[in-house]
Amino acid sequence: MKGSIRQRSKGSWQICLDIGRDPATGKRLRHFENVRGRKAEAERRLRQLLLNVEQGTYVNLPRALTLADYLTEWLQNHTELYCRPRTAEGYRFIVNHYLIPTLGRMRLSELRPSHVAGYCSDAVRRGLSNRTVLHHFRLLHKALKDGVKLGLIAINLCDGVDPPKPVDKEMRFLCPEEVDKFLSAARDAPWPYYYLFYTLLFTGLRRSEALGLTRGNLDLDLCVLTVTQTLHKLSGGKYVIQPPKTRKSRRQVTMTPSLALLLRDYREQVETQRLLLGKPLTDSDFVFAHPDGTPLDPSTVTHIFGRVVRKAELELRLHDLRHSYTSIMIAAGVNIKAISQSLGHANIGITLDTYGHLLPGMGRTAAERFDKLLKPWLSGENVAKMSPKQDGSDTRLEGFEPTTLGSEDRCSVR
Repeated sequence: MKGSIRQRSKGSWQICLDIGRDPATGKRLRHFENVRGRKAEAERRLRQLLLNVEQGTYVNLPRALTLADYLTEWLQNHTELYCRPRTAEGYRFIVNHYLIPTLGRMRLSELRPSHVAGYCSDAVRRGLSNRTVLHHFRLLHKALKDGVKLGLIAINLCDGVDPPKPVDKEMRFLCPEEVDKFLSAARDAPWPYYYLFYTLLFTGLRRSEALGLTRGNLDLDLCVLTVTQTLHKLSGGKYVIQPPKTRKSRRQVTMTPSLALLLRDYREQVETQRLLLGKPLTDSDFVFAHPDGTPLDPSTVTHIFGRVVRKAELELRLHDLRHSYTSIMIAAGVNIKAISQSLGHANIGITLDTYGHLLPGMGRTAAERFDKLLKPWLSGENVAKMSPKQDGSDTRLEGFEPTTLGSEDRCSVR
């Protein structure tokens, strides 16, 4: 096993690696690779290739195979088997509009971690958010990971790159006094968007879940709605109906009496309209739809919501109605487990991580329960040691005031 380096031009080196003979033809096999930079970099790459051959991790890629060719084939094979239509569309957009125009011409055999790191930093400098670039990085990481499994590449180059850390957006939600302000502005929205926005605020449903509701999902007598499917619209104009992503997302949500009464009035309006059109309602008809029964466009829903909040002089996203529902439920003292089930979170940890900072008095309640639990085991001698000395000096922990269990005005830190 031998390897050599020759200079092609200034700053350009060609590596030639002898990898043995073809067992079928007996022809000697060689690997050629170009490296730009100093000779030391070419020597470092040659040593890496020799080590890969020795360890059995060397993969002889076709020299002409570019990252664009590989990603195009990966998209076709991966998305058709494992991805939902909406997810597949997002993957194709990232690959065709970002990864291929920037890195697509590079040969897969010549791709290095420095190229991936450079792509991430350049994308952030061009104005993309850290979270968006992180999505790009994860897609490329997954694609290269599949390439390792298939034996097309030896290692996943993304493992040597630190992806950008996303910056969490400030959570916004409606205060109780702002709810009436929002709903007053929503009453002037085109029909039936007021009923949709009211439902989103009073149930915490996602947009796709609310648009996927059918008449059969509503039980207005028992004040219960059932989430069984979601509705999305692809870029080509095709509507896609599919089940929720997780088992917990398929759930029942208890409606408030005011929402049930509102939806009952809304259903009577829909029945009258459909009767005039000669199209009686069925249980498979969408709850929120145009008068002829065709589904609402999700992007139009978001656009009209933007008009409503501007009229109400509020700063809010459509998804913030879900946050508002949760914050009001927490303020009302509803059990966090019940809130998590209503939201359709996979586990209660997601709910606590997202909304735990809104839970009132968590720290104080924990401290009081801790003290109450240990109090029976504290001997009189130990308690005496924690009391002030006879000479007037104080052995208490500095910075804390004495408190009585259950007191709310003395549990403080100076």
